[in-house]
Amino acid sequence: MRNKGISKGKGCSRIELNNEIHEFLTADRYHKQAEKIYEKLEEVVSQLKLVGYTPNTSVILVDVEEDEKKELVLWHSEKLALCYGLISGSIGSSIRIVTNLRIREDCHNFMKLVSKVYQR
Repeated sequence: MRNKGISKGKGCSRIELNNEIHEFLTADRYHKQAEKIYEKLEEVVSQLKLVGYTPNTSVILVDVEEDEKKELVLWHSEKLALCYGLISGSIGSSIRIVTNLRIREDCHNFMKLVSKVYQR
C-alpha cells in the first residue's frame, strides 16, 4: 500500500447518545469531556486488571518503550468511545460503537470484559 501512496486512516470511533453523534480518534483529547473520559478509562482499566486484563502491546508496531506501548493500546478510539458511553449513557443501557477500522484483539477482549464487569 505504501508503494502506491495509499495509507490507512487513523482509527475513528463514533457513539450516539441523546441523538448526538460523538467521534473519537486514537489518543483524542479534543472532546469537551476528555478529562472525565480519561479518568473513567483509568478506573475501567483498574477494574479489568482485577479480573485478569493486561494490555496486548504486540499490536503496537512503532519502536517505543513498553510503558508507552501500554498507553498507546489503552488510548484506542474504541476505548475512549466506550468510556464516554459509560459516563454519559443510562445505567444498564446498551453501548453501540461504530469504528472505521477492524477492531483489534486487545480492544475486542477489553470490550468483552467491560461487558461482563459492568453488565452493559
